[in-house]
Amino acid sequence: MSEEGDTFWVSLSEKFFGLILIIIGAIMLYYSATTPDLGTFTVFFGILSVIMLLIGIFLLIVKPPE
Repeated sequence: MSEEGDTFWVSLSEKFFGLILIIIGAIMLYYSATTPDLGTFTVFFGILSVIMLLIGIFLLIVKPPE
């Protein structure tokens, strides 16, 4: 009985952290694309934000083992 509850909470936390990563990655991507003050770090922050977006999408899609 407790393993079923554990799977529910693990799945819920994966979805929550995936959503948070998607939101933060999208905000980072927006600001790195629109802010000229970053200079040479624009590409660096752009790549980091895309990686965060991909990890967030991955966490939303993946299902925990049963």
